[in-house]
Amino acid sequence: MAFRAVNSRRHIGLQQLSSLAWAGRTLLGPLKSCKFVVDESTNESMLICSAVRLMESLDLTSAARQLLNETIQAQNKEFKTGTSTLLFLVGAWSNAVLECLQQNVPISAIVSVMSEGLDSCCEKVQCLQISVHDVNKELCSSSVRPRTSERKVSQIPCDSSLNHQIFLYFQKDISASEELVPRNSCFPQEADCNFNKGLVWPLASFGSVASLVRSVDNKSRSVISGSGVSASICKQKILTHSRYFSTVAKSHVSSHLHDSQVYLSGQSAYTCECYGLGHLAMALSHGNQPSMKLLQSIVAYQHERAECSGSSQFSITEIATCCLPGLPESYSCVCPGFITLVSPEQATVTKYFQDKSLWILLMDGDLTEHYRHLGFTKPRNVKAVLEYPSLQEGGSRDLWLSTMLDILISLEVNLVLVKGTVCENLMERCIANNILVISSVTQNVLSAFGEVTGAQPVTYLAQLNASCLGSGVWVELWKGCDERAMELGQLVPVRIKVQGIPLLTALLTTTVASKMQLIEDQFWTFVYRLHHALKDGKVFLGGGAVEFLCLSHSQRLSEQSSKLADKNAVKEFHSPQLAASSSEYKAVVLQALATGWNQYLSMVMCNTAKAASEFEAHTLIDHHLQKAADCGSPSAYVLKEFRRGGMFGGGSIPFTDSEEGVKVYDNVTAKMEAWRRALDLVLLVLQTDAEIIIGPRRSQLLNSPSSSEFMFL
Repeated sequence: MAFRAVNSRRHIGLQQLSSLAWAGRTLLGPLKSCKFVVDESTNESMLICSAVRLMESLDLTSAARQLLNETIQAQNKEFKTGTSTLLFLVGAWSNAVLECLQQNVPISAIVSVMSEGLDSCCEKVQCLQISVHDVNKELCSSSVRPRTSERKVSQIPCDSSLNHQIFLYFQKDISASEELVPRNSCFPQEADCNFNKGLVWPLASFGSVASLVRSVDNKSRSVISGSGVSASICKQKILTHSRYFSTVAKSHVSSHLHDSQVYLSGQSAYTCECYGLGHLAMALSHGNQPSMKLLQSIVAYQHERAECSGSSQFSITEIATCCLPGLPESYSCVCPGFITLVSPEQATVTKYFQDKSLWILLMDGDLTEHYRHLGFTKPRNVKAVLEYPSLQEGGSRDLWLSTMLDILISLEVNLVLVKGTVCENLMERCIANNILVISSVTQNVLSAFGEVTGAQPVTYLAQLNASCLGSGVWVELWKGCDERAMELGQLVPVRIKVQGIPLLTALLTTTVASKMQLIEDQFWTFVYRLHHALKDGKVFLGGGAVEFLCLSHSQRLSEQSSKLADKNAVKEFHSPQLAASSSEYKAVVLQALATGWNQYLSMVMCNTAKAASEFEAHTLIDHHLQKAADCGSPSAYVLKEFRRGGMFGGGSIPFTDSEEGVKVYDNVTAKMEAWRRALDLVLLVLQTDAEIIIGPRRSQLLNSPSSSEFMFL
């Protein structure tokens, strides 16, 4: 056992947090820089763009790094977003606290003042929260504005009421320009009645637009493209974040129809606003256009279904993903039902079942001989030696396989969806008897099939009876836009559907295998970002607007602490020396908190090409801080800059039918929770006074360069 003091003026734990967080600085902001992670043992590489994947790939042997990993995992488990912000602020505030320690600021003062400062910032930025309804109304209004219309920006006094001011800032004149285009006859339709709402919705090319089409009954119906809900003509698009900053030439709407349309039958004419979430999804996409187009298709489908059934307009539990490496990204689409990858042998069974109604079985555990659900899982440190004698092991396994197979055959089960793993020998026997077994099915997929088919999930096959089975399920080989079945090496995509199922599968494709995990992570991050925005009912102004207000507020508090030291502090302490010291500490700590916000903003500006260097970013930030102070109300200044796309326009993304970029918005709860978790972690590590290392590492520590820091017990 070794003992090392860590709570010193060069706090080791904070240094470790700072160095580790520095590796993820390029993951911050709407435009991230990806990283390649190479496994030296297998020479396999993976492209990552999130703090979660970064932490999974790094060495986390120290206690501080383990705490950081647990904090990021907790943030990701709850929100699926905000982890990059958390990681960066951990590093920024660790450096800030180290500076405070260098100035002999007591740890108790650092903990109390920084906590109070963050709480004050969280209260201050509440004025930058905007309701989802107001944001979506503004975006939908902008989408139907003619190109020649003049935009009027009202001058709002800096001292006006902020809550009312937000509403005024987001009011615009609404005018529509409609263009009727013939319906594309090549767009695929479903065979049976409940799947005629678009079998495959291809991923549109960048910059595609939506239009109004005229249906057979001569009524206008909305078409939702992969890029958004719109009722305006095709306009010239500007690519604002490109290596070459080029302008895309104007193209005719009809040239995009086959690649980008999502035709929703059975609906009368709708304005853009009626679809509700299409443009809100765009504002929350943070520039991730492929995922944005997929999610807009999902929103359009769920909106139509919600009007028919009265269910929720957007349900995250009705979304699944299937990764298809080897196909071009243009094959990415959204398809009703459940799509998964199976082996060629299972694909043969699928062909046998084509055009046949099947009986389905749902299992919420593993389909293995030794599986026990959580209530009967034995302790890991207890070993039963005689439970499965080696002499009878083969006979016992064969007996179990035969018994399980007999149960499936006797009840005429055709399809088995298993939440966990499946015994390979049982899988082979099922294939030989034309029983399709699919493993690793998520809980939401099982629930969706259970609700529609009437199947009741079971834990063990021994519990199975006829009342647990569901019916009316169909399976087929999945076909792409060209109506051809796909084979991806050793895997074949198959589609499982049933009439009335709300489940949608987003097919994610790429020809670069190392990019597959990145695309899936980005898609789910975007989905949860929209989910949490609707759950909160409000969003933050994005592009660094909220952090800028936190920076301004923290600096203002620090200046007030310095100026009012003699007046306020003396009243609280009998000793003038203690009063001056306490006020001085407060000013230093609040300035350290502001330094973290400053570093965050400068890194976002560098990552979004708003500044060529950190020095230029800091200079620009100081300039806007001075203008905000001169305005008298930093909150009003932030709102004005965000509205006109100035300081906080670097994160905007190109809008499909307007030369103006769509403003970026952020989640409220996820962002504020990331702030709190980052500061809580830094202060927790700050308050540790020792690191105790146990285990067989004595010789390794003795031979290490830092052996003099340890006291061996």
